[in-house]
Amino acid sequence: MKREIIQTLDGSTTIRIDEWDECYHSKHGAIQEAQHVFIKNGLSLFQNRAVSILEIGFGTGLNAFITLLEAKKMNQSIDYVGVEAYPISADEVLQMNYVSELNAPQEDAIFTTMHQSAWEEKTMLRNDFLLTKRKQLFQDIDDNNAFDLIYFDAFGYRVQPELWSTDVFKRMFTALKSNGVLVTYAARGVVKRSMLEVGFTVEKLAGPPGKREMFRATKK
Repeated sequence: MKREIIQTLDGSTTIRIDEWDECYHSKHGAIQEAQHVFIKNGLSLFQNRAVSILEIGFGTGLNAFITLLEAKKMNQSIDYVGVEAYPISADEVLQMNYVSELNAPQEDAIFTTMHQSAWEEKTMLRNDFLLTKRKQLFQDIDDNNAFDLIYFDAFGYRVQPELWSTDVFKRMFTALKSNGVLVTYAARGVVKRSMLEVGFTVEKLAGPPGKREMFRATKK
């Protein structure tokens, strides 16, 4: 499928898939969306402690990079697992402007290492941030009681409804520790029903710019 680099409304870049008319991030602002959904409503719940994170859709590395930047402010040590079945190309990585847009030139080498590090191996990006990238289909995830927090950032239900199925959310529920949290930009009724069916407690929260609502699901 043809892909193009576009600039979102907050100035940050993302990748658009023409055939689906779908972007890796919100066209209203890639960085704004990541900060609102995954940091404000997810990571910030775990301040001053060690946090294990599973990201569903490593993609451009934006969520992982922002997490690395924010973790230092929140006094966190992070063990981050990013799952991605179809990694982006080295050329696409070079066109992502997150280092400059986040005013983090001192972490430029870390952003590069995130993408160049070996798959299926744990890499220490900083003494408080471990990254493991797994080339894996979401439907094959079989972790058990392993994560405090899940960033569920799959392509939208409109184009890939199978990624939002009851089976996938059952895998997410199993992967979380007790009192673990899943956050996602999505707010469809069918998604909520699948979450509830597998045992999640679901909250509807204010969404990021350009989106009215989002979900946060907790494993009680």
